[in-house]
Amino acid sequence: MSFDGLVTRAVVHELQDALAGGRVTKIYQPGEYELLFHIRSQGETHRLILSAHPAYPRFHLTRERTDNPKEPPMFCMLLRKHLEGGIVHRVKQVEMDRIVHVDIRTRNELGDEVIRRLVVEIMGRHSNVILIDPETETIFDAVRRVTPAVSQYRQVVPGARYRRPPEQNKRHPLSIDRQTFFKSLDFNRGRMDKQLVERFAGLGPLVAREIVHRAGIGSRERLWEAFSEVMSDIQNHRYHPNRVVQGGKTHFSVVDLTHLEGQRTSFPSVSGCLEAVFAGRAEQDRVRQQAQDLIRKLKNEIAKNEKKLEVLKREAHEAEKADTYRIWGELLTAYMHEVKSGADAVTVTNYYEPDAPPVTIPLEPHLSPSENAQRFFKKYNKLKAAQKWSEEQIAKARSDIQYLESVLASLENASPSEVAQIREELEEEGWLRPSPAAPRKKKKEPPKPAAFRSSEGIPILVGKNNKQNDYLTHRLASSTDTWLHTKEIPGSHVVIRSRRFGEATLREAAILAAYFSRARNSSQVPVDYTLVKHVRKPAGARPGFVIYDHQKTLYVTPDEDTVRKLEETRERE
Repeated sequence: MSFDGLVTRAVVHELQDALAGGRVTKIYQPGEYELLFHIRSQGETHRLILSAHPAYPRFHLTRERTDNPKEPPMFCMLLRKHLEGGIVHRVKQVEMDRIVHVDIRTRNELGDEVIRRLVVEIMGRHSNVILIDPETETIFDAVRRVTPAVSQYRQVVPGARYRRPPEQNKRHPLSIDRQTFFKSLDFNRGRMDKQLVERFAGLGPLVAREIVHRAGIGSRERLWEAFSEVMSDIQNHRYHPNRVVQGGKTHFSVVDLTHLEGQRTSFPSVSGCLEAVFAGRAEQDRVRQQAQDLIRKLKNEIAKNEKKLEVLKREAHEAEKADTYRIWGELLTAYMHEVKSGADAVTVTNYYEPDAPPVTIPLEPHLSPSENAQRFFKKYNKLKAAQKWSEEQIAKARSDIQYLESVLASLENASPSEVAQIREELEEEGWLRPSPAAPRKKKKEPPKPAAFRSSEGIPILVGKNNKQNDYLTHRLASSTDTWLHTKEIPGSHVVIRSRRFGEATLREAAILAAYFSRARNSSQVPVDYTLVKHVRKPAGARPGFVIYDHQKTLYVTPDEDTVRKLEETRERE
């Protein structure tokens, strides 16, 4: 795991500098395992996220906006009771483990000053955030309770005594000397990087491989020198937060990862690095959980319409024989005097063809020539009606698929609050039954497209769902604004809110259009752009559907770093 003891030490150092002496003003719990603290310190409000998410456990300062539930969970209410208004006394790492104590000075029910401790344990799927009384080590509660049924060794429930996770009896890497270092390792067998992880606390596999890479193939002395160099930086708080994306996998550390090849990014702060790595992932996970039923419903409806489309295409192909039956009926009427009673076929001249070839018409022997002709005309009328119906149904099925895929794309980019908007849209369009328990809003608020600002300072708006797309394009945008959308790919409407802008703004808006589309993970995505006045919504069209002309096409590769920078530019201004 990249979030090792060294990263923990770096974050703790950063938080101690930024938050010590700060006042806890607000506490939220945006997700089941996530807590967000607003702390006023040094004339600035900092947002501290503490997450015990099984896939993305972490703690760091964040700029990310979160949607908070209207009714706070019980643990959030408990934290508000004990910690809101308190002063951050100290942020401390337990040795070199991924365990952190956040001590907050506050007052109890009697008005006496006390210390309350948040214990943050970063341990993969066993991660936790626990509120305890440090004097008695009594647990008030935790974001994830651990009952005796789950663990006989260590229970995390209200009233129990706090007990540290089992110690691994590793050596402290910052206080080790050369001789002890050599005694700790067996240079005659086993991989050195694995031995470093097994022998020294706080070292993850990534940093261990980096140390071995820096040492190269050589003496034990070079390994000690590489180890000492890294530990000296950590000891003196000389961190190098960096992220490397290699083969679609993201690695991060506070040690330069020179052994990895890939897209490398350095950050001025470890919190900035962690936010770039984790930004949006936990929220997307929350959205997936909240919208599981919607996603399943949409995928099922898309699959049903695709199967329906195949059947309709086959029926339409059969209906193409309609004109043959009409011609046979007319030829049979013209040559009726040549048809013998009881015949099962008749050959006549087909004067509908340029060279008038002979054609053999199959007959029902028990019917008269006139009845056979009427039979063909009936088949013709039936197939023509079926053809018209099939064409209408094919158009509807294609429209349904296009619409449902656009909603699915919106869900992939939605925030928790936007899931409710999408659910409401599906109810209005008849794809979902209205929930009887859902409260009716007296007045609907207008949709709020996401706002960004280009590197040139130009506002760019992005519709995150079909309602936002409609509102942005047809009501909010000016006719001379520039409109962008991925070419023939479901995605967001993007509007550059200015008549004049440079190439950088156009490219950044195109990246936003590609990023907030089904092509987010593709490269060289085609993005059309034109003036808003050339974008029209056909009468009766579904939400988000438009037609446009006078467009040009730009090819871009979606880039999350660029999107984050555009968000940061907006926040700074």
